[in-house]
Amino acid sequence: VQLQASGGGLVQAGGSLRLSCAASGRTFSSYAMGWFRQAPGKEREFVATINWSGGSTFYADSVKGRFTISRDNAKNTVYLQMNSLKPEDTAVYYCAADTYGVLGSGSDNEYEYDYWGPGTQVTVSS
Repeated sequence: VQLQASGGGLVQAGGSLRLSCAASGRTFSSYAMGWFRQAPGKEREFVATINWSGGSTFYADSVKGRFTISRDNAKNTVYLQMNSLKPEDTAVYYCAADTYGVLGSGSDNEYEYDYWGPGTQVTVSS
């Protein structure tokens, strides 16, 4: 599985960005996807996950109500819509695929993801 994230950039606090992650190499609709982020000097942390069909999602408390994860299985793409952005959202954002389980439900545990994209930088200015 190859993953390529895009859509990062510089935005003012309160603004919005939409990240996309295009997948290739395996049947996209058979596995769960997740978004993680890593800020400078901090460990990578969970942001959001979505199950294989898009019918189930789960968010970190820090982004709940502001971020929305979705997927389009026809386009082999997962999205992260980020609204009401805060300076503390500044980080490199990574998409990840959990292909260990068929028709997976998703997870907030980074060790359950076996494929990772290269990341896209999101910078929120105050």
